[in-house]
Amino acid sequence: MSNQAKDQIRQTVRNRYKEIALQGANQSSCCSSSNSCGGSSDFNEVSSQLGYSNQELSSVPEGANLGLGCGNPQAIADLKQGEVVLDLGSGGGFDCFLAARQVADTGTVIGVDMTPEMISRARSNAEKGVFTNTEFRLGEIEYLPVADNSVDVIISNCVINLSPDKPQVFREAYRVLKSGGRIAVSDIVTTTELPVEIRNNMDEFYASCVSGASLIKDLELMLKQSGFVQISIEPKDESREFIKDWVEGSNIEDYIVSAVIKAVKP
Repeated sequence: MSNQAKDQIRQTVRNRYKEIALQGANQSSCCSSSNSCGGSSDFNEVSSQLGYSNQELSSVPEGANLGLGCGNPQAIADLKQGEVVLDLGSGGGFDCFLAARQVADTGTVIGVDMTPEMISRARSNAEKGVFTNTEFRLGEIEYLPVADNSVDVIISNCVINLSPDKPQVFREAYRVLKSGGRIAVSDIVTTTELPVEIRNNMDEFYASCVSGASLIKDLELMLKQSGFVQISIEPKDESREFIKDWVEGSNIEDYIVSAVIKAVKP
């Protein structure tokens, strides 16, 4: 893929999430192109399906949960007090704030997002919720504004699939992690090759977390080539129940599922 094509994809994704940030989201997930939500209670209902507890949903500032995601990464990350956590594609800060409570005052959570409007929204939410151990940085996940060997855990929620250069994302993740650091990601994977009409429809399917998804074996190879070990990708077949509503009439649940992706930097 040419650099121009990659930039076109990034701009398409950035424009979509700018609109979500400014409107407070009107989608039922990061991947829904047609369903609408009436307010925060609808986002909470969606998030409950993704594995968030009522306690988690009530512990973040209003406006942080935009109903964006396909899982609950901080719940699988086994976070500990004092750790440094990095969230790739942090959006309104939802997962960052949940992680911040787990790492406590001695820990730090860094959110990176390429959409200025999302960064502004997340910073405002942090101020509202008095989260003093979170910070939000503008940047692309392929070129992280984070120092080498400085992070204990990387989380992400349905974002890496949006990158047009996933091997570079994993190389950057490896760079910023400390030795023994780990990835704990919820994302979309393909279980079979996508039809051409889905792969090539960027406006509807790429920015909707569908056509950018990779096969499990391809993700495993990317992680291995980046240097990671203890690689585990666990598909969640039950996710097809909410995926089927993402793009109406497309039957995308026949091709993609949510998965838990874990790996360790030796």
